[in-house]
Amino acid sequence: MATGTIRYWAAAKEAAGTPEEAADAATLGDLLARIGRDPALERVLRRSSFLIDGAPAGTRDPATIMLPEGFVVEVLPPFAGG
Repeated sequence: MATGTIRYWAAAKEAAGTPEEAADAATLGDLLARIGRDPALERVLRRSSFLIDGAPAGTRDPATIMLPEGFVVEVLPPFAGG
């Protein structure tokens, strides 16, 4: 299990009630399961994309993405543009 930081942006920040928090998880899937226990945040997570240490998770299965010690996961909900 690795220790790191989750950074929330836009609607994810609002749903989480914080811009970032410390977390422990072995995989991105474990991390999402843990933070997704909150229904409001879970709805945002379903639509979000994720960066792990600046690299996009893409369409890979989150359960297969190992998190390194000191990870930074950024939760990026869809942004409105104009």
